[in-house]
Amino acid sequence: MSQPEPAAGDFAVADPRWQIRIRGLHKTFGPQHVLRGLDLDLERGKINIVIGGSGQGKSVLMKHLMGLLKPDAGNIYVDGLDIVPLSDVEMAKLRRKFGMVFQYAALFDSQNVVENIAFPLIERYNLSRDEIMTRVRELLKRLDLDRVDGIEQKFPAELSGGQRKRVGLARALIDRPEILLYDEPTTGLDPVATKNVDEMILRTSHDFGVTSVVISHDMASTFRIGDRVSMLYEGRILVTGPADDVLRAPDAPVREFVEMAGLAVPPKGASA
Repeated sequence: MSQPEPAAGDFAVADPRWQIRIRGLHKTFGPQHVLRGLDLDLERGKINIVIGGSGQGKSVLMKHLMGLLKPDAGNIYVDGLDIVPLSDVEMAKLRRKFGMVFQYAALFDSQNVVENIAFPLIERYNLSRDEIMTRVRELLKRLDLDRVDGIEQKFPAELSGGQRKRVGLARALIDRPEILLYDEPTTGLDPVATKNVDEMILRTSHDFGVTSVVISHDMASTFRIGDRVSMLYEGRILVTGPADDVLRAPDAPVREFVEMAGLAVPPKGASA
């Protein structure tokens, strides 16, 4: 399983299984060759986690998915459409398929909860205040934030860490995306908060039916929630597949990474 699963059919046609398909992605910054012919398939409606150590290119990959960086070579297909040659205007339209959950929620300190969540709608559409409030309150309820007294008028400084995470998630969901990107969602959190974020990702995947792409180095979290796991190593995907298969992968870098995280690794040749 040292390579991604074989391609099936024409990349220029939306695939019923794979929502995002990446082939031959290269990116350099001066002398640094960060992505080296990366191939990766991300499964529709599943939690896809990309793991790897610091400096392996996880954030660079994320920026390519959002169209914030252009590769030196390669293709990124989203529902059969190669996004690499798109213009800025075309990419802005396609980006509405994506929601982004930032590492520390990245809320605007000077805006209250309603204003933070509604921001994408205000920026992109000419909706009435009633339409916006209906959408915001629907998400507050679905994410259990409506139980917090006075939540709509609270500012980020008045929220707990978990509440900020959920407000950030609500903002990512407000435009009804098909794909949610999570950037290191458990970084800096204690075990209880990490468990809560894991449950939030699982529940969001189930309740909203989105394709989740999680960039992470948190191995314990990865194997609790991941449907598919891919390891980025030296600019390429070293292994990819169901989470249990990756945990048992014989590749030395995978085993070292898992062992350093304190997870039990079955011996080579052990059956699942």
